Amino acid sequence: MITFEAVRKHYGRRRVLDALTAEVPAGRITALVGPNGSGKTTLIKLLLGLAHPDGGTIAVAGHRLDGSPEYRRDIGWMPQIAAFPARQSGRELLAALSRLRRETTEPDLSLAEDFGLGDAFDRPLGVLSGGTRQKVNAVLALAFRPRLLVLDEPTAGLDPLAARVFKDRLAEERARGVTVLITSHVLPELEELADHVLFLSDGNAAWQGSADALKRSTGAATLERAVAALLAPPVVRAVAS
Repeated sequence: MITFEAVRKHYGRRRVLDALTAEVPAGRITALVGPNGSGKTTLIKLLLGLAHPDGGTIAVAGHRLDGSPEYRRDIGWMPQIAAFPARQSGRELLAALSRLRRETTEPDLSLAEDFGLGDAFDRPLGVLSGGTRQKVNAVLALAFRPRLLVLDEPTAGLDPLAARVFKDRLAEERARGVTVLITSHVLPELEELADHVLFLSDGNAAWQGSADALKRSTGAATLERAVAALLAPPVVRAVAS
């Protein structure tokens, strides 16, 4: 679904991504993990077109990113903290996004129903609690039936019931063939969701492969312990499938 070939990105003298070559397989949930400063945020920015690589190529579903925005129609993006306009409601924001996208079909609001958002979806976003805004954030990410979901700490601020609802929905999306790239510091959550892992270290893919293969490679019983083993020096450098 997504391929990174020798991707480089620098900010001044700071090298963030160094000839990164990696793949995010289609129809699976890939956990993007790594220590702080490893390049995770930059990788997501490049994927979303919010920044441009200094070298190498990125392709989504076979489409090489060349500055054209069309490929982004198939992406649902859920940032950790969404900068919503305080005076707009979730429904008004959704309508604005629909106009920008020139959508001709009704958006999918089934997740709003599952969350039980009710009239909160019609209230100004600035008066909503952080958890409720995060629910709106999730609804907007899924509203246009994306083929690729990019999620940054998606359950941050959600209560346990809402987090359960959202994780169940992600499993349903994967079953429908949607590709999910998710980053989270809550490793037990990734244990439940992810079947593939991309581990970044010093701007490179230090490990990529199935979650089960990672656990076998490190001899760990859980994904949390397996990732901890990668973080502990020396870093395991292997590729498995």
